[in-house]
Amino acid sequence: MRDVESLALRSTLAGLFSGPFDDPLADTTFNAIALRVFQWQFSRNEPYRAFCERRSRTPATIEHWTDIPAVPTAAFREVALVAGAAAGAEAVFRTSGTTSGAERRGTHYVLDVSLYHFSLIPNFAACVLPDGAEMTMLSLVPPRRELPDSSLAHMIDVVMDRLGSAQSRHCASVADGLDEARLSHELHTAETAGEPVCLVGTSFAFVRWLDGLANRGDRFLLPAGSRLMDTGGYKGHGREVAEMALRDMYRDLLGLDPTHCINEYGMTELLSQFYDSTLRDAVHDRNGERRKLVPPWVRVRIVDPDTLEPITNGGPGLLQHFDLANAGSVMAVQTEDIAVPAGDGFRLIGRAAGTVPRGCSIAMDMLLEAVHTRRH
Repeated sequence: MRDVESLALRSTLAGLFSGPFDDPLADTTFNAIALRVFQWQFSRNEPYRAFCERRSRTPATIEHWTDIPAVPTAAFREVALVAGAAAGAEAVFRTSGTTSGAERRGTHYVLDVSLYHFSLIPNFAACVLPDGAEMTMLSLVPPRRELPDSSLAHMIDVVMDRLGSAQSRHCASVADGLDEARLSHELHTAETAGEPVCLVGTSFAFVRWLDGLANRGDRFLLPAGSRLMDTGGYKGHGREVAEMALRDMYRDLLGLDPTHCINEYGMTELLSQFYDSTLRDAVHDRNGERRKLVPPWVRVRIVDPDTLEPITNGGPGLLQHFDLANAGSVMAVQTEDIAVPAGDGFRLIGRAAGTVPRGCSIAMDMLLEAVHTRRH
């Protein structure tokens, strides 16, 4: 994003990301920027343009962001969905490959890493550090230098560097896995000093570590204000733990209040994240069920699995995201994640089981056919 038009769009988005987190962005404002991003992507992202033209959706034919075509997450495994030259990407994130194998990993080309950071930092700060605390962050994920194509490793490194104290550190490596000795030392130090800490990592890593603590009869009583952010599922890792049961483990083995245990929902194909509301609600003395908060620069729809049309009765459906932080790739992304509306956010239920939902399959077939036709 370095030409004049791109720099103007970048400036608009950077200003938007730095705005007040709780101030709802007027639909007219979001719509104007979304249409601008769509036009920019349509003109520079050839596979996406072919898909949009196949659906007769172009900048000349649509007037509202809800009409912008959403591509299935599976498309990131098949084509380079980048609004420019993939070779010019400043970062390349890839999915884990547990479903389709390493050779079929979804790939997200990030043209402007600093713009991604502009959206990442205020979102994490608003939901995980809503009290403005600056504390030691301890990561159960290896550093990004060891996992250069992991969006999660990249995210954690950035928030540790920008928002954590100077004592923040990684307690895991690719070669040796979780360094339990170092982690225990850091937590005992925090206990002795009475200084709160912020633990970050995958749910799977936390479960393995806490299982070991429980088997040894060990536990910590972390200082008041300590918190934890977990993310990801258990696919391919064996033992699974329900969210409420995992929060019970955090309370019993770490002394963490459930309000201070924040789950993050994110994906390689999307540059914005969605965090649990509990800590932000507690800090601002608000009541409400645990739900995923939607950043002001994102719109979320819950759609029917067959038609991909919005569900209006409050029932479950597939999540569809319109994320302005995805300006360098595809703003509109169709997932296979199931959710229900919950206040000003949504509550995750799980992923579509079995075969790919019909609506996603049709959209995927249409994209691949459009790309094939254009190339031949």
